[in-house]
Amino acid sequence: MDKIYVKDLEVYAFHGVNQQEKDMGQRFLISLELFTDLSEAGESDDLTKTVNYAQLCLNVEEKFKQEKFDLIEKSAEELAKFILVNYQIINRVKVKIKKPWAPIGKPLDYAAVEIDRQWHTAYIAIGSNMGNKEDNLNFAIELINSSEVAMVTKTSKFYETKPVGYLEQDTFLNGALEVKTLLSPKKLINFLLDKEKDLKRERVIKWGPRTIDLDVLLYDNLITSDENIIVPHPRMHERLFVLKPLSDIAPYIIHPVLNERIIDLMNKISKEQEL
Repeated sequence: MDKIYVKDLEVYAFHGVNQQEKDMGQRFLISLELFTDLSEAGESDDLTKTVNYAQLCLNVEEKFKQEKFDLIEKSAEELAKFILVNYQIINRVKVKIKKPWAPIGKPLDYAAVEIDRQWHTAYIAIGSNMGNKEDNLNFAIELINSSEVAMVTKTSKFYETKPVGYLEQDTFLNGALEVKTLLSPKKLINFLLDKEKDLKRERVIKWGPRTIDLDVLLYDNLITSDENIIVPHPRMHERLFVLKPLSDIAPYIIHPVLNERIIDLMNKISKEQEL
């Protein structure tokens, strides 16, 4: 991946735990590493195909001075999110903030923090079997898109399927989403649980009827060992109602545990159910 560097942009701002730092302010030095594809800009010599780093520096300075934080960790986090959300060409950013006048009572060049943040790709199973099912799915997509930290980039067709596990309920309408997100797997799962609450999801019967169901299937190529955050989804390869819509939008994505393409897993289940 290509990079653009901004080194030691000097900004006078008002961050710090001590009240004096917030009142009087101090000098900060901001360095950025922006990860992007510069090939099109290099071939065309067109400024619109890259990042205007002069304008970026002005925007970063304005954002950095907008609020007062106790910690430079928080200011770095806010800057990283600001850059990734507002500059879609940037896939990943490293933000380093130096504090040359850190009030520690000892001589030093500077205190600093550096963070590394990027967009991730997740695949989400979406389903509903209560009320207006299609409206529920579309509203869930709108709720996801209403956040700066997640956006739906692809949506499958919706498929009517029979319930699994608890059979005394209506048929489901199922689909799959490709989502671009800044959230970690744990935060993404909690984010989706909040969206389920917004759509009045109630967990009364296991695998029972629900207004909305949002499950993380895949997250980059990640394989987790946390039993509370299981990625890939442990039963996705057994469920045609998951694999079929997922094949609409990501047929050639490799399942990181089984090392098989989604479309091949779908075809295997389809043949088994025909027997």
